[in-house]
Amino acid sequence: MPQPQPPSGRSDHPATGPRTNRTRHTSRTRRRAAAAVACAAALGLVAACSGPPSTGTGLPASAFALSAGTPLPKGDLASFTWASYAEPLTLDYAMAFDYPSNTILSNVCESLMKWTPQLKEVPGLAQQALHPNPTTWVYDLRPGVHFHDGSVMTADDVVYSLDRQMDPKVGAAWAGVFQNVASITKTGPLQVTVRLRTPDAVFPQYMATAAGVVASEKGIKAAGANWGTGSLDCTGPFKLGAWNKGQSIELDRFAGYWGTPAKSAKVTFEFLTDPSARTNAMLTGAVDGGYLIPTESYQRLRDSGVGTLYFGESLSTVNVNVTDMKGVLGDARVRQALSLALDRSGFVKQGLAGNGQPTNALTDKASWAGADPATLHAAFDTLPSTTPDLARAKALIKQAGATGKTVTIATSAIGQDVSLLATAVQAAGTEIGLNVQVRTIAPDAFSALFTDPKARQGIDMFPETYYLSITDPMDLLANFETGNYQNYAGYSSPAYDKLVQQATGTDDTAQRLAIEAKLQQLAVQQNLWIPVANWPTAVFMNKRITGAPTTISYLYYPWAADIGAANTEAANTGATNTGAAG
Repeated sequence: MPQPQPPSGRSDHPATGPRTNRTRHTSRTRRRAAAAVACAAALGLVAACSGPPSTGTGLPASAFALSAGTPLPKGDLASFTWASYAEPLTLDYAMAFDYPSNTILSNVCESLMKWTPQLKEVPGLAQQALHPNPTTWVYDLRPGVHFHDGSVMTADDVVYSLDRQMDPKVGAAWAGVFQNVASITKTGPLQVTVRLRTPDAVFPQYMATAAGVVASEKGIKAAGANWGTGSLDCTGPFKLGAWNKGQSIELDRFAGYWGTPAKSAKVTFEFLTDPSARTNAMLTGAVDGGYLIPTESYQRLRDSGVGTLYFGESLSTVNVNVTDMKGVLGDARVRQALSLALDRSGFVKQGLAGNGQPTNALTDKASWAGADPATLHAAFDTLPSTTPDLARAKALIKQAGATGKTVTIATSAIGQDVSLLATAVQAAGTEIGLNVQVRTIAPDAFSALFTDPKARQGIDMFPETYYLSITDPMDLLANFETGNYQNYAGYSSPAYDKLVQQATGTDDTAQRLAIEAKLQQLAVQQNLWIPVANWPTAVFMNKRITGAPTTISYLYYPWAADIGAANTEAANTGATNTGAAG
């Protein structure tokens, strides 16, 4: 979603509505939302601001197919162009919390650890991470890694880069990730040690995101106010080239890259804020591809013959965020009734163009990589059915004495998933005797729902698509801990809080996931949010290029370096016009 103020917060998908990535980390959340507001105000729409995909979702093949990847390239490229629905406000890694910024930044700056296209964590700039005791992480750095200015990465650069995330003057979007950090120190020429106040099994996972990015201390200080907008001295396979404000950003292949060189010498990101214009650019060959495809364009792109539309694991769920439990929705029976009456299948068909799966779980199964069958059973198989039960829902409304009472859901002209979900909730309420009012607000006001309590006044709920930045359901489930920034309704349960602390306090993955299964059960039973659907990520590439990852890994993985020529004719040529289609 957003940019001037960053992550953990929320992301809004250009044509498909608000996508969020929030965690218990307060400041990161706060920043994302602010960015969303800025993008919305500038564009007139909200600009947004992760186990193998083949087994993670259980989506029926008849709906659509998830691809683990795309065909490998057959050659290198002189350049390719990519569509972005918004222009980043900055590429400062500390502020990178949204789709536009992270999609570009992931190719320029690298982190201590790396999130792979298969959504697994592997060594990145750190060649190994050691965990000698529950509160200590030791990162041994790769030798001979060069920054884009030619200087060599040192432990001092790592300490400086991570310290920036905790500096109040920086106001980092990812500051909350470091809330449990006691110290970050250089313990060798190529070694950095992080000491935590208490055990935190989630912290090291975020070192594969923008929270763990390493940049040049000298470069940051030399750039001053231009850091992130005119200068970006990092270690990635591409370095920042020309930034044509309002039009495009160019990335140039870095010849001194320590890893496998990028297959393309240049990448140009074109800013196309209008969904139709973005789709037409893909159809005509004005751009070679893009992520975050508008749902209403899926069929046109599929049928065009000029390229291929792929779907992959997104670790995303579409939900109804309950923001007020002091009013009618304070009665758990009313929230349960709305969930029981909601036509999830109808929403997937209309709002997601059939490319999703109805769900009554707050998290996607792919985020439970490593969970044993018993844990998966507890986390998913014991949840309520997604099939509407109007009789039960009506009975609950009557028992709660809520017949005829009014609740309000916010909507906005962001995308059909937002507007149609609000309409579906209203229809469900009407069926069971509840008066659901839909309040349409401007995109920037909708973005403000994530950051401004005043903006949520008079609103009981709103649609929210939430994506995970790590392959761990805790990234979402921690939202309901007492005092969490996105716990807008003020839910508080000592039992829930205790489970969150137990889960984050153990290094045993199986044990942690078993606890998180209990958390999901509690959150769904109480309908703290109302889960609606799993929604895959989408990527389109025309016939001249291939190699892009299909999963949401592109937010933190150098995906553009994998893209090359789909055939020998496309090698060493620029983007070509393939003719109008569709």
